Amino acid sequence: MARGLTRVEPSFHERIWGTTTLSPWFPDPERRTGEVWFRGGGDASLLAKFIFTSANLSVQVHPSDDFARQHENCRGKTEMWHVLEAEPGAVVAMGFRDRINREQFEAALAERRVEDLLQWVPAQAGDTFFIPAGTVHAIGAGLTLCEIQQNSDVTYRLYDYGRPRELHLDKGLAVSHWEPYDGKVNLPIRCAHFSVGLVLVSDNQALDGGPGRERMWMVLEGSGELNGQAYRKGELWRLDDDCPPVRVEPAEPTRFLAAST
Repeated sequence: MARGLTRVEPSFHERIWGTTTLSPWFPDPERRTGEVWFRGGGDASLLAKFIFTSANLSVQVHPSDDFARQHENCRGKTEMWHVLEAEPGAVVAMGFRDRINREQFEAALAERRVEDLLQWVPAQAGDTFFIPAGTVHAIGAGLTLCEIQQNSDVTYRLYDYGRPRELHLDKGLAVSHWEPYDGKVNLPIRCAHFSVGLVLVSDNQALDGGPGRERMWMVLEGSGELNGQAYRKGELWRLDDDCPPVRVEPAEPTRFLAAST
């Protein structure tokens, strides 16, 4: 292992909305897998994921740091998505079509028409979306995306299309923002919790990994060597504080999603 450079082992998580097609990033599983997680060491503040959807995820919301510390004894959850593949007609939801209030949402919930209130937008390969804590959101079917988020697993499920899973309405409605939100952005992204950008490499070069702490590279496309260690798409590499510039020798053009705190 090169000094300061570590390949992070993934963990695979079965989901009812997942898929048995994870290629070309991972071998195809027997069970419906929806998320592939890469956790940093110790009390890392970032969590990186690949997400694969064959059905809509629940309509959900995440708390801020202050609310999460008070009610969950953990950090909150702001996140971003970068779309890798999208089937025709794929969409994501962020915020509401019009400004509403809690009572209007609860009425729509009782009538099972929450989808009609949400602002659904097309999602295509290359699109990036930023989802601050408090933003009501949903990821639609037919998408493969990378997610960079605060290292927190606190999700308040508000609506689940009639599926028999627990909802978290008291806390979820307490933290929700009720206005329209335009979350489609361009990379790089910089917020209070992380910075994320794309790195494209087509020939041999030394890269310093950029500023910040908890630096990580997700390999979206390509293969080659990092300081003499083989890499391929679907991997995440962590660059420690003492990591010198990394010698990148691509066997084919490579695209990294680079994140740091």
